[in-house]
Amino acid sequence: MTRSESAFVPSLSGWRLRLYTIVFEADTRAGRWFDIGLIVAILFSVLVVVADSVQSLQVRHGELFYRLEWGFTLLFTAEYLLRLACAPHPWRYVRSFFGVVDLLSVLPTYIALLFPETQALIDVRVLRLIRIFRVFKLTAYMSEYHALGYALKASVRKILVFLSVVLMIVLVMGTLMYVIEGPENGFHNIPTGVYWAITTMTTVGFGDITPKTDLGRMLASVMMLLGWGTLAVPTGIVTVEMAAQRNARPVTTRTCHECLSEGHPPEAVYCMQCGSRLPEYYHE
Repeated sequence: MTRSESAFVPSLSGWRLRLYTIVFEADTRAGRWFDIGLIVAILFSVLVVVADSVQSLQVRHGELFYRLEWGFTLLFTAEYLLRLACAPHPWRYVRSFFGVVDLLSVLPTYIALLFPETQALIDVRVLRLIRIFRVFKLTAYMSEYHALGYALKASVRKILVFLSVVLMIVLVMGTLMYVIEGPENGFHNIPTGVYWAITTMTTVGFGDITPKTDLGRMLASVMMLLGWGTLAVPTGIVTVEMAAQRNARPVTTRTCHECLSEGHPPEAVYCMQCGSRLPEYYHE
């Protein structure tokens, strides 16, 4: 077997392949239950972090929160070690987005134990909430997740063009308002005028800076109408792209053992990202 041929041979087998299918995928019954249990644990652990930040609750139930926190930390640590054990390339998993989030979800507790002066870092545990995005690996949500992802990706250039136009408008309008109103009415410089234009166009309207002259109020009215009309543009762009994804092929939670990319169709033989041969598809 040549070197190029061996690169397309799945490197997992036996218990590691079964464990990988459960931990990294969700098309089997065990995989679905694993992900559902993980999501429940994440939600409860974040709830404990939030409750622990309330002074009155912390005084009354501090010991309980401490024990629960260590329980969740040990649980997520075991899960992290399981992923390292069954990943064909553990270092790739460690450097991946979810790998970094998984590590950050348990690291603060250990750091606070070793270095009590870093207790403030314990609030970083709320990053566990980011792990809730693993719910999109459940088969029922995978198609919607990919449709939204592809729609956002396809809309990036259009949205960037739209934002560049908005940026030019607020720069011009902010400069005009600076010239019209001047420092005596609170518009001390062009950046202040641009700040006013942004808050007005986005319909936030803090009201900390307001035009006093008739011409300035007329310009403000134009900005309000522009803001009301431009808010729907990004939504429309993404909606059109999402509609184009309705006839897309169904996807699964299959992951490539080499690059850990997800969402390959059931009939796929090779990875759509790195070209490695995919393992046999298991579905229950």
